[in-house]
Amino acid sequence: MPVLGGFHHVRLPVSDVVTSLEWYRRVLFLEVAIEFIEDGVLRAVTLSDPDRTLRLALREDPQRAPGLAGFNALAFGVPTVQDLHAWSDHLDALGVEHSAIAEGSVGWLIGGITDPDDIEIRLYTHERRP
Repeated sequence: MPVLGGFHHVRLPVSDVVTSLEWYRRVLFLEVAIEFIEDGVLRAVTLSDPDRTLRLALREDPQRAPGLAGFNALAFGVPTVQDLHAWSDHLDALGVEHSAIAEGSVGWLIGGITDPDDIEIRLYTHERRP
């Protein structure tokens, strides 16, 4: 049987790739792995976390980006509930709105984080609740 090995990357449409790039860098510490320049203009980027465990592609597409507004399209994994507390402190220091730490279906999460296109992002623990 053929196998899958996780996600290669997830791609999101964004209204302005530069604005989104700076937000994902500042808020989630993602780094540029690949830039896509078209006609001398940055049109897309692939971002990765410092440990290279995930890849998120942002593609400038101002017509499609509004379609994901208000939808929680992304849930990034966080090892433990203690790590969520560190994220909560970081988000507070930046003035980024977010929910309190809450119980999820199997772990804990922070929701209500929204990127520049109003796409909701959640941070969800791999650690499971007892």
